[in-house]
Amino acid sequence: MVNVECPTCGNVAEVGEDTQLDAGCPSCGNELARVDVNKWLVKIGDHEKQTKYVEEGFWAKAKRHAAKVPFAKEVVTLYYCSLDPNTPLSAKITAVGALAYWIMPLDLIPDFVPVAGFADDATAVLIAYKALSGQITDEHREKAEQFFALNKNVKLIIQKDEE
Repeated sequence: MVNVECPTCGNVAEVGEDTQLDAGCPSCGNELARVDVNKWLVKIGDHEKQTKYVEEGFWAKAKRHAAKVPFAKEVVTLYYCSLDPNTPLSAKITAVGALAYWIMPLDLIPDFVPVAGFADDATAVLIAYKALSGQITDEHREKAEQFFALNKNVKLIIQKDEE
């Protein structure tokens, strides 16, 4: 990450060193940098590369962002579904693709963009979760619950319908 000073308002914001989309200033919205999507797509590549990318980056991002995203439980559940040897390959590909997209910090809407940064990630995760609802088992959900129970320092946002 690189600190970039906004030429309009002087605010300093962190921006990825590679550039994909316009990175806007959180204060005034002025363009700060452009992100090269190809550098990130090379990182996630085919299913095999996506699986490795997810294995390497999943837990760090899950622990760091669980309190910021209301779909954290679904993310962890998808992860356990993708690891299950009984999950069909097509379902694993869907789950891993959504997880790789979630892990990638600079995507359609970069994660550092306030409020909207995780909207595209939520869409990818929730579409995959719904599509795989027949493959997601109670065991996957229980393992996700156990993750949050064992990692009490990782706060889970409780959605209103779960209260």
